Amino acid sequence: MHHVFYLDGNTRKVSWIIHTENSISEQSREHVEIYKDRISNIQSKYIALHIGLFWGIGVFIIKNQDHIKIKLDDKEMFDQITNKLSINDEFINKKIKFINQLITQRKLKVEFELIQQKNNPAKKILDAKELKTKNG
Repeated sequence: MHHVFYLDGNTRKVSWIIHTENSISEQSREHVEIYKDRISNIQSKYIALHIGLFWGIGVFIIKNQDHIKIKLDDKEMFDQITNKLSINDEFINKKIKFINQLITQRKLKVEFELIQQKNNPAKKILDAKELKTKNG
């Protein structure tokens, strides 16, 4: 199955959207207290990618050997992931490790694409006042 995965994050919450052939799942979560207002926006985006993938696998949207196009609106994050750059942020390095473990364990075929922020629907969910948990 093919999926398109959008994500966003800020210092207070994260959001992600998984588009699959006939469904769209939209989710947002507030950060736990240990992270709230203590992490950067890019760290938050890595959290969104990590928990969004984990959530998608856990609710059986994403299955072993599926294809996922992950659309990123942050050039720094895109460069870090696609070029395997050296990063002086242990938090981000750990998130990348966990993300890569999920991809490897589930034999996912992943492609990253850089998009403009205005084309990121997860941004709208992130900016919404209430938390979103819509599947359908």
